[in-house]
This record gives sequence, C-alpha cells and structure tokens, in this order.
Amino acid sequence: MKLHALAKAITLATVLSATSFGAMAADIPLSATVEADQVTTKVLAVDAANHQVVLEGAEGRQVHVQLSDKAKNLANLQVGDLVKVEVQRSVAAYLDTDVDKGLPGTVERSGELRKAPGSENPGGEAYRQIQVQLKITKIDLKNNQVTLENPQGQSKILDVKKPEIQAKLKDLKVGQSVVVTYTDLLKVTSQHES
Repeated sequence: MKLHALAKAITLATVLSATSFGAMAADIPLSATVEADQVTTKVLAVDAANHQVVLEGAEGRQVHVQLSDKAKNLANLQVGDLVKVEVQRSVAAYLDTDVDKGLPGTVERSGELRKAPGSENPGGEAYRQIQVQLKITKIDLKNNQVTLENPQGQSKILDVKKPEIQAKLKDLKVGQSVVVTYTDLLKVTSQHES
C-alpha cells in the first residue's frame, strides 16, 4: 500500500463512518470536518545513531527532534534535504439510535507505515484515532439543550443553536449515544537537495 493511500483511506473511513450511520438515523443531524496543514523545512543536522534530527524552524531557529528507534532510514537523510510534514485532523459525529446500548466509553487505535529499510528518502505515515461514546442523559426541548455524559461520568450541556437541528431534538431519546471519532494523520516525506 502506498504511504499516501493510508492517509486517504483512514480519513475517508472516518468521514464515511458518520455517513453510514446516518442511514440508520437519517433524520438525525451528522457532522464531519477535516482540517489539514503542512510545512516544508530543511535538515540542519542528523545523528542517525541516536535517532536525532535538527530541522530549520521559523525564522531560522533550530528545532531538535528526537525520533524513536522505529526510524530506520535516518542514515540516508542528509544535511540540506527537504522534509515535508503534513498533518490532517478530522472529527466525525453521529447518533447511534440503539437506546441503552451501553455505558459511555472510549476506544483508541493507532498505526504506522514506514518506507522499507534502505529507501533512499526516509519517510512514513502514522495515524491515531480516538472514538468517544457519549450518552444522552437529558433533552430540554424548551431551552434547546442536550446533556451528554462522558466515559468519566461527567456531564456537559450542549446548547443547540441551529434551527434545523433544534427542530429534530424531539426525535432524540435519553439513552441514545453520540459517537465522536477524532482522527489525526501525520505524513513525513523527504527528498535530497537538488
């Protein structure tokens, strides 16, 4: 699997998970957002034996980066190489219509994909996904508020401001779950200075 394909697949799966659950609860509002940012910088120093790299930061500052021993191709990274770091964050939320499904909970997944040992240009991708199930404990139609309980038993009151969502509050039930999935993707590529 290509490195970039992993990032696309995970992001698409996160967004589609909210959409697919929408088929079970077509009248319940869903949300999905994706943000992305990237930076390209220059390698100032490499200590492959100690898994350390110094990158050029803002205004020429040196940024020291300590990598894990999983960074296998650091010996191929050279001073002057360009390193591109891309970060993508997504949040998808959906209503699980299975009332009394269970208590709120949290599930965390992570993974990584690195270039093969000996690759000329080091790089890789990693993801971290956290899924939090919040339980609806109270619905206040008069004030357009929904109270959610997190896995630690703490409650938070959400004010529903959008009229199209306010109109659908009557369809919610105490005991239903709101599942929010947070996904962070990190992609690092490098290329030798031309």
